[in-house]
Amino acid sequence: MAGLLKKTTGLVGLAVSESPHERLRILYTKILDVLEQIPKNAAYRKYTEQITNERLDMVKAAENELSLARKMTQWKPWEPLVEEPPASQWKWPI
Repeated sequence: MAGLLKKTTGLVGLAVSESPHERLRILYTKILDVLEQIPKNAAYRKYTEQITNERLDMVKAAENELSLARKMTQWKPWEPLVEEPPASQWKWPI
């Protein structure tokens, strides 16, 4: 997969983004900034803020998951332990 590069979205007129997570974060942040100019009690602002914040959280969660997956490939927790843990390691309370 390392050598693959997406060349098309399959949608006419829609270009492939080089950094979609960053682009989405920028767009969602700009949307939230513009929404601050609309009265707080306006239904459009309330619901659009809610949806945009949920989507922004999803982008952040995906970035965090990618970061963790990369660390896991370095840590290799599926491999056997180098040495046995102390017998009392998992006893609580001490």
